[in-house]
Amino acid sequence: MLFDKVFDRWDITEVEIRDVGVEKHVSLQPMSALHSGGRHAKQQFEQAKVCLVERLINKLMLTERNTGKKLKTYKIVKNAFDLIYGNTKENPVQLFVDAVQNAGPREETIRLRFGGILVPKPVDVTSQRKVDLALLFIAHGSQKCVFKSKRSIERCLADEIVNTAKNKKCYSTSKKEEKERLARAAR
Repeated sequence: MLFDKVFDRWDITEVEIRDVGVEKHVSLQPMSALHSGGRHAKQQFEQAKVCLVERLINKLMLTERNTGKKLKTYKIVKNAFDLIYGNTKENPVQLFVDAVQNAGPREETIRLRFGGILVPKPVDVTSQRKVDLALLFIAHGSQKCVFKSKRSIERCLADEIVNTAKNKKCYSTSKKEEKERLARAAR
């Protein structure tokens, strides 16, 4: 296949997705430049066809520093994947997929109104939302790491992905545990 590598370096044919529920919502088929141009934004579940790396790039563009600068965030993610490979000698796409699987919460709470009071109720998280929240937690964790520090965004993103993939303590795993803890308390 012509486009079976992310950033023309990292092979996606050897990447395996261990979580069966997340598998249908994770696409690893990149376009030539990881830029779909919003082709899949027309229907509700079409974002599952967008490459997972491009979705991370889009989540990183949500801050005021990177808003609308897709090429800049593309280079950030590319350099972060190079740093991941330099530190671990593993396929960074596999580590990123593992990080997404580990950072997605299984339960969260919703607020129901009974009369005049709001009552929290735990609900299971859908697979699509699990992937979206995991990407958001990873992006926010790297942005919080770089705020008021001398570390680069590439280094912070690489550390966040590696720590989440290995289930170490980091921002995204703590946010996942916080959501699940709140859901357990609402039972």
